[in-house]
Amino acid sequence: MFAQTAHGLRQSILIALIVSIGSTVLAAVIGACAAYFRGRTEQIILAIIHFLMIMPTFLVLSLISNKAGGDWLVIALVMTAISWFLGARTVWAIALSVREQEYVAAARYMGVPGFRIVLRHIIPNIGSLLVISFTLGLVGAVMAETGLSFIGFGVKTPDVSLGSLIGSGSNTVTSAPWLFYYPAGVLTLLTVSMAFVADGLRDALDPTSNSGGTA
Repeated sequence: MFAQTAHGLRQSILIALIVSIGSTVLAAVIGACAAYFRGRTEQIILAIIHFLMIMPTFLVLSLISNKAGGDWLVIALVMTAISWFLGARTVWAIALSVREQEYVAAARYMGVPGFRIVLRHIIPNIGSLLVISFTLGLVGAVMAETGLSFIGFGVKTPDVSLGSLIGSGSNTVTSAPWLFYYPAGVLTLLTVSMAFVADGLRDALDPTSNSGGTA
C-alpha cells in the first residue's frame, strides 16, 4: 500500500506540475498579448476566453481522457489546454495597467518589437501574480485529476494515482479501511501543504499584504 501510494503521489504531482506550468505560461503570454496589442487581437482572445468559460470543461476532459484509455500524459495535456483561460483573463486585466507604465512606452518609442516588450517588460512585472497562480494551479490540478480518476475517467490500471487508489479503496472502506484512508490522508496533506505555500507566497510577494515581505 505504501509503494502504491508513493507511486500514485508521484503521478499526481507530475500531472499537476505539467498542468500548472503549461497553463501558467499560456495564461501569461496570451493574457499579456491581449492587453498590449489591444484592438482586434484583444477582441479575438477575449472571445475565445469567454467561450471556454461557458464550456463544460470537466465533461470534455472526462470524454477525452476516457477515449485515451487513461493515459496520464494525455490527461495532463488536455487539462492544460482547458485550464489556462481563467488565468489569462486575470493577467489581461492586470497587464492593462502595466502597459501604461513609462518603461513600456519608452521601449515602444525605441522601436522594440511588441512581442519582445510583452516577454521582457510586461510579464516579468506581473511575476508575483504568476508565482501565486502557479502554486494555486497545483492544488486545482491535483484535485481535478483526483476527481477524474475517482470516478473512473482518469488514470487507470495498471497505472495508479491518488485518485484511482481512493476510488478503488472506497469499495472496501468497511472491510479494509486502510486502502481508502491512507491515500486519502496523503492527498489531504498534499493539498493543505500546497495551500499553505500559496498563502505564504502571497503574503511575501503582495505589497498590499499586512505581512508583505516578511513571510
